[in-house]
Amino acid sequence: MSMNSTYLQMFSTVTDAGDVRLQLLEKPTPQPETNQVLVKIEATPINPSDLGVMFGLSDMANAKSSGAGNDTVLTAPVSQQGLRVMKARLGQALAVGNEGAGTVVATGDSELAKSLEGKIVAVMGGGMYGQYRCVDAASCLPLLEGHTAKDGASSFVNPLTALSMIETMKLEEHSALVHTAAASNLGQMLVRICQADGVELVNIVRKEEQATLLRDMGAKYVVNSSSDSFMADLTDAIHATGATLGFDATGGGSLASSILTCMEAAAARTPGGYSIYGSIKHKQVYLYGGLDTSATVLNRGYGMAWGVGGWLLPNFLAKAGMEVAARLRTRVANELKTNFASHYSDEISLSEALQAETVQRYVMKQTGEKFLICPQK
Repeated sequence: MSMNSTYLQMFSTVTDAGDVRLQLLEKPTPQPETNQVLVKIEATPINPSDLGVMFGLSDMANAKSSGAGNDTVLTAPVSQQGLRVMKARLGQALAVGNEGAGTVVATGDSELAKSLEGKIVAVMGGGMYGQYRCVDAASCLPLLEGHTAKDGASSFVNPLTALSMIETMKLEEHSALVHTAAASNLGQMLVRICQADGVELVNIVRKEEQATLLRDMGAKYVVNSSSDSFMADLTDAIHATGATLGFDATGGGSLASSILTCMEAAAARTPGGYSIYGSIKHKQVYLYGGLDTSATVLNRGYGMAWGVGGWLLPNFLAKAGMEVAARLRTRVANELKTNFASHYSDEISLSEALQAETVQRYVMKQTGEKFLICPQK
């Protein structure tokens, strides 16, 4: 299959001038080695996890674009504190984009690589905001017949995160989950798979319209963190489900602490489940996102059997092993248009993703707004 000798790739650089610079650079089109394939990237989502690499600790309210078309450059100032935190990145051009999907247009000589020629595959591994990506054939997820690159663009981050939350629950011997930012794309996936798998789920949202959205999907336990009755409502839901494991996408603030407090209050309602040291059952909240960049505040009042820690999908999959990862990937492929379907509010080109007015929209991470970059557009 014929292709250009060069292609466009998006890079993010923290500069000596004290800003983040996002631009498209022309690179030689790679030739796949023995076990590799070259994928023509046709669709790649903008996830919250991508924004950290794209913009770091920059002041996005003052981001500006210059140039036009493929020569568009976005810059955003970085504070002195931000520069200190990102010192290791100074001067490095980092390729961005965690996941995507497209057509295999060239392969190496291995049997597995050749078997993917011409197929639409989903891929993960960074550098997806470009027109081509060379990856190991074993890392590709071949899509089923009739599935498009847009269907498979978000096959990894959200679907595998949602499934891995349930796997974590089982491995750590919990019986139900609490999830924050529950009306997000990922949160809606988690609602669907918990319903399918018979797992009790407590959903925490910030707005009543988000609560309505989830209830319309059939979610049984939905609580609004902005409600005056939030703590009482959350305690009731946790008591009803027996949830002792939470996943918090906000990261900062006191939400994780509130979840633990309500778990403790729910446990106190159960005769024999309480001691002078608090409830016996271990209560755990994992921070897996950073929607709130403020400090994480713990107002300890939930006994001694509790934990707060970080949780990252690649780390979990590495710990769980190849067999578990393969099983989860197969399920995603089979349920790509049902439980793991993603919906996008906007489809933009690589250059449009650098326009300040567009950036201001997708960095807000609003529920119901999810952007898809189409590098061939």
